[in-house]
Amino acid sequence: MTPRPRSARQLAGRYEVSTRTIERDVLALQEAGVPIYAVAGRCGGYVIDKALTLPPLNFTAAEMVAMAVSLARVEPAPFASSLRSALRKVLAAAPAAQTVEAAQLVDRVRLIGTSGQGSGGPPAIQEAITARHVLRLDYRDRHDVMTSREVEPVAFAGTRAHWYLIAWCRLRDGARAFRLDRIRAAVDTGEPAPQRSYADLDVDIPDALVRRVELAG
Repeated sequence: MTPRPRSARQLAGRYEVSTRTIERDVLALQEAGVPIYAVAGRCGGYVIDKALTLPPLNFTAAEMVAMAVSLARVEPAPFASSLRSALRKVLAAAPAAQTVEAAQLVDRVRLIGTSGQGSGGPPAIQEAITARHVLRLDYRDRHDVMTSREVEPVAFAGTRAHWYLIAWCRLRDGARAFRLDRIRAAVDTGEPAPQRSYADLDVDIPDALVRRVELAG
């Protein structure tokens, strides 16, 4: 099946550049030997030989959210605008169902003050918060006391120095913030966790310090 022709205007709109830039780049590719040719007519445009096209890149909801979180953390660092542009292109090409899933997942991330630079914790935590499963944690608190407990994960929160898992702790029967670098082990139990939101936990953090991550950058 021959790829559908794309006009310079369509390509310019998709990649957020001018039609002159598209025409210049197409000419450069043709001169380099890339088999791009023009199709005349009302529905015409540029076409590339199908043999040289690549399959679409399918980003998962978690991968799209990771880009959004990275953008929120680095702004206004160099190339932040390029990262924002890349995220918008990923969102534009993503299936609607994945975009909806990403929007739901990004709502479970909060940045407090200046976001931390630590890791996202054991993979089981990220998987459980995405799937809304109960986690079993081995946790060492600030007094160096180790406890094992089951928690219902709700959100990630990043501060200037650290990332935290905000969850409903069944051991303490209340909302708790678990510093990720103090979690010694995490197991996804597979048990569905009750529907809870960040607002439901009534976390004692001033609203002025908390900001949400925007999926579209």
